[in-house]
Amino acid sequence: MDVASSDSARRLRIGVYAILIALAAGSMAGRILAVNAVNRQELETARINERVAAAERGFRKDGLSDDAIKTKTAAVRQLIEREERRQRPFLSGNDRSRWLAIRALVEQGTFAIDGIMDRNVWNTIDMVKHRGRDGQMHLYSSKPPLLIVILAGEYWAINRTTGWTLADNPYEVDRLMLVINHLLPMLLLMAIIAGMAERFGRSEWGRVFVAAAAAFGTFLTTFVVVLNNHVIAAVSAALALEAFVRIWFNGDRRLRWFALAGFAAAFTAADELPALSLLAAMSLPLLACDWRRWLLGFLPAAGLVVAAFFVTNYVAHDSWLPPYAHRDKSNPENDWYHYTYTLEGKVRQSYWNDPQGIDRGEPSRATYAFHTLIGHHGIFSLTPIWLLSAWGLGIWLIRGTPGERLLAFGILAISLVCLVFYIGLLPQHDRNYGGMTSGFRWVFWFAPLWLTGMIPAVDRLARSRWGMALALVLLMFSVLSASYPTWNPWTQPWIYNWLEANGWHGAI
Repeated sequence: MDVASSDSARRLRIGVYAILIALAAGSMAGRILAVNAVNRQELETARINERVAAAERGFRKDGLSDDAIKTKTAAVRQLIEREERRQRPFLSGNDRSRWLAIRALVEQGTFAIDGIMDRNVWNTIDMVKHRGRDGQMHLYSSKPPLLIVILAGEYWAINRTTGWTLADNPYEVDRLMLVINHLLPMLLLMAIIAGMAERFGRSEWGRVFVAAAAAFGTFLTTFVVVLNNHVIAAVSAALALEAFVRIWFNGDRRLRWFALAGFAAAFTAADELPALSLLAAMSLPLLACDWRRWLLGFLPAAGLVVAAFFVTNYVAHDSWLPPYAHRDKSNPENDWYHYTYTLEGKVRQSYWNDPQGIDRGEPSRATYAFHTLIGHHGIFSLTPIWLLSAWGLGIWLIRGTPGERLLAFGILAISLVCLVFYIGLLPQHDRNYGGMTSGFRWVFWFAPLWLTGMIPAVDRLARSRWGMALALVLLMFSVLSASYPTWNPWTQPWIYNWLEANGWHGAI
C-alpha cells in the first residue's frame, strides 16, 4: 500500500472511531438524563392515588361542593406527594453511600452522615459506625474517603455556582456530576483504546472491532448512570497504560509521561485496592527504563496519591486505614460493621448484622470460582470478548516483539494476581460476586488492559470470514450483557435470571 492509500485508510479509520465514540456518548448521555429509581414509580403513584381517593371520598361524605372538593383534593394531593415522594436518581445503597458523604461534607462540614439520613430517600446499607472526634458514635460511609473528598469539592463548586443542592435538586446535581465524572472520562478512555488499536493493530477490521468493543462491549457503559469507583478506576488505568506505551514503545521519555503513569496507576489503586498490582507492574520496568525520571516524575506523583489516600482516611475516620479494615469482632471499638442505630425514632440493625441472599457470601470457593469465571457472574460468560484478550495476550507472549511480550506478561500477571485475590483469598462474607450487580464489578477496571490485549487475536480472526463471524458473536453477547440492565446496573445478570427462571434457586 502506498503512502497516499495508507493515509486515506487511516483517516477513514479515525472517522469510524469518531462515529463509534459519538454513538456511545449519545447512548450514555440519554441514559444519564433518564436515570431514576424507576422501580419505585408505579408503587409510589399507586400509593398517592389511593390516599388522594380516600381523602376525596371523605370530602364527599362531608357534603362539600364539587368546587370545594376539587380545591381541597388538590391541596391534599400536594401534601401527600411531598410525603410519599421516594423517586430519586440514586439507584442503590452503594451509590447513596457516597452521595450521603458528599452532601454531609459540603452542607454540614462533617464526614458523619447520620445528620442527614432519613427512611425513604437518604439512606444506605453501605455504612459503618464508630466514635467520632466529639466522643459520640456516628454513622459514616464505608467507602474510602479520597474519592468522596474530590467529588465533594465538585459539588461545592456546583452549589456555589448554581445554588443547587442535593436535597432540593438531586436530579440536576446527580446528572451533571455523572456527565463530568463518568461520561466525559469514558470518551477519553475510548479515544485511548482507539489509539492502542492504531498502535498495535495490523488489520483494518481488527482495529475497528476493538474500538467498537470499547464503545459498547463492556460494563463500563452500563455503570455510567450510577456514581461508582469502577468507571473512574478504569479511566485511570487507561491513562496509566497510555503513559506507559508512550514511554516504552514510542521512546517518549519526557517527565510528564512518567508523572502521569505514577499518578494514574496510584489513583487506580486508590479506587480499586488490588490495582496495587498495576502500580507495581508499571513501576519496575519504568524504573529500569530511566531511573532519574522515575525518581523525579513517577515516584512523587504516585506518592502524592498514596499520601492523599491515607490522610483523607485519617481526617474522615481518625484512622489511617479505610473502613473496610475495621472488622475486628473481638474488639467492639474496632468492629465498625456490626451495630445498631436509631433513625426516625426507631432502633435499627446494621444490614451487616444479618446480610441477606447473595451478601451472605458463597461458602464454596470452587463454586465461587466457577460462577466468577464462566457462571452467572462470569467474566467470560457475560463478556466473552475477554476470551479474545486471553488468546491475544498468549499470541504476544509467544510471537510478539520484546515490548509486546513485556506488555502481555504484565497484563497477564496483574490479572492472575487479582483473580487469586478475589477468588482464593477473600473470606466468605466478601465472596458475594460484588453483591446485587449485573456483572463481576471488581474487574471492570481491567477493561482498557484487556481491550488492548485482544488486538492480536482479533487481527488473527480478521483473516477469514468465519473468524470475523466468531468475533462478532462474542461481541454481540458482550453487548447483550452490558445492555441487559437497561435502567439500573444494580440488578442480577441475565444468566442469573435465566437460571432462576429454569428452576435454579439462586446464589447462597
